[in-house]
Amino acid sequence: MMKLDDLNNTGTADFVALLDGTYEHSPWIAERAAPLRPFKTLAALKVALARAVREATMDEQLGLIRAHPELAGKAAVAGELTAESTNEQLRAGLTACTPKEFAKLQKLNADYNARFGWPFILAVRGPRGSGFTRQEIIATFERRLRAHPDVERAECLRQIHRIAEIRLNDKFGVKPALGEQLWDWAAALAGHSEDETFLTCTYATPTHTTVAGQLMAWMRDCGFDEVGRDAVGNVVGIYRGSSDKRLLTGSHYDTVRRAGRFDGRLGIFVAMLAVRELHRAGRRLAFGLEVVGFSEEEGQRFPADFLGSSTLVGAFDPAWLGQTDAAGTTLRDAMQAAGLPGTMDAISALARDPGRYLGFVEVHIEQGPVLDSLDLPLGIVTSINGSRRYTGEIVGLASHAGTTPMGQRRDAAAGVAELILFAEQRAAAVPDVVATVGMLEVPAGSINVIPGRCRFSLDLRATTDAARDALDADVLAKLEEICERRGLSYTLQPTLAANAAPSDAAWQSRWEAAVGELGLPIHRLPSGAGHDAMKIHELLLQAMLFVRGGNGGISHNPLESVTTDDAQLAIDAFRQLIENLNV
Repeated sequence: MMKLDDLNNTGTADFVALLDGTYEHSPWIAERAAPLRPFKTLAALKVALARAVREATMDEQLGLIRAHPELAGKAAVAGELTAESTNEQLRAGLTACTPKEFAKLQKLNADYNARFGWPFILAVRGPRGSGFTRQEIIATFERRLRAHPDVERAECLRQIHRIAEIRLNDKFGVKPALGEQLWDWAAALAGHSEDETFLTCTYATPTHTTVAGQLMAWMRDCGFDEVGRDAVGNVVGIYRGSSDKRLLTGSHYDTVRRAGRFDGRLGIFVAMLAVRELHRAGRRLAFGLEVVGFSEEEGQRFPADFLGSSTLVGAFDPAWLGQTDAAGTTLRDAMQAAGLPGTMDAISALARDPGRYLGFVEVHIEQGPVLDSLDLPLGIVTSINGSRRYTGEIVGLASHAGTTPMGQRRDAAAGVAELILFAEQRAAAVPDVVATVGMLEVPAGSINVIPGRCRFSLDLRATTDAARDALDADVLAKLEEICERRGLSYTLQPTLAANAAPSDAAWQSRWEAAVGELGLPIHRLPSGAGHDAMKIHELLLQAMLFVRGGNGGISHNPLESVTTDDAQLAIDAFRQLIENLNV
């Protein structure tokens, strides 16, 4: 097996030769990475090689893509693939296609090449490393055939990096065992769903209770000293230390509808595996670890969200117990049906004493494209965005599309369209500020009628409350100005106001040190999504670590993905953090 010292202590020509086959017919990648030695870790080498590709010219990148063979293509049939590609296609079963599957792949290859001008690239051993099925390969092929060329070119390069990562693991004899365990837990837990086709786990349903029970069983297997489900359904595991102080960590186990496997749950699994390794080694830290699987964060069944983490900070609103779901079931009744007390006395007793805790840390999939676009597995969160949300309606005058002159129209949809463009331009003018109109509706619209009403939503976010409030003021002022100028009226209903949650400087530095110990570049980024950490922020110092998501960083979607290698690095970073924590 190859060793990192072999690469660090040899000349450039030998360095390139040792890495032959990592990237298909492209020795220039290793040549450009060689000056970045010495590499502290294998992960550092992988990042350096990916950086060489990212900084290459467009022609060089396209040349790399075109150096790869088609899946089950002519070169495979003729036995002309490299040894690495032959092995990968063999393991994926592409050499054992049925005639129908082979014909399908040949048609897809031809259509793909005609559309993009390069071969379809897929790391057939997949995010788990154990391989996609032929059916999964064909489904991915069909989906990506519809992508925009710029998006698809970037995805091909990311798939090439994943192929190289797996090949390097083989060369070095490395197996991301903890990452594989995390991935397998995520897959097993996703087997419990309210929907037969897509993962859905909403608060206080039978599926939700089953998931909680499975998490508790795994926590006991990991060696936690205390495991239980509290009065709002949080799953709590405690691994005692040599002092009464504790570090609080975890994330949520409920999901959106049609969810991915890793949102929230990844952060629970990372901490569970850290405890498991401590227990197996018979070790205790100077502080205890309290791992919480928060029961609700997504707000999918009831209007209130962050039920689990709000409880811990003493912010559970008694009025929430009377809220109803779409079926008319109250939150109180749903809790009691799930075996929870559903009383404020039981809920209030769960508020934590901040004096007992060192802080709160959360590991979470990024849910965005930044780390994926930079070829970085981990990123350090600087702040969780503050947000304001609204639902609104602009009212004009419905009139005939053919007979009403352009200068005499009161078009409600055109007014909203102008607002959308302003919000987009205003947000784009300031770093780390975003604005979105995610819902748009013309009630009873008709192709030949000027819209008299248009309903819309507004989602305004920024890393600081000041930046959020400035955006909010400007967008609302523009709404007023648009309606006055166009002869329209409007209503606007606030639905959410959440303050930003900047990371604590000391805890952020600890995450940075942990990531640095893995030989990885330090990349800081804000979180545009809300997380349990933003509620715990009201009680404790907090900081988050992001893990790269695959498929362009998509989340809240069945395509949400994390590789076992990235999961391993997240676990390693968490273990570095707790091992280096002095109390």
